[in-house]
Amino acid sequence: MRSWLAEALERVPLKEAPLTYEVAIQTSELAFAHRDPADRFLAATALVYGLTLITVDPDLVEAEWLPTRSR
Repeated sequence: MRSWLAEALERVPLKEAPLTYEVAIQTSELAFAHRDPADRFLAATALVYGLTLITVDPDLVEAEWLPTRSR
């Protein structure tokens, strides 16, 4: 698994989006009807770093304020 991951990262370099104070604060300010902490951290991270979230999760895709891409 480690060698596969190392090879994949060489082919498609990725950057980590660290969990910062700003991301943590943003999680509590999101307009979600549910309280799923994973969804909140994903959405907050995307917003803070100006990213488009790739997901098919309907709770995330249906949030009009969140830039998402699915299928």
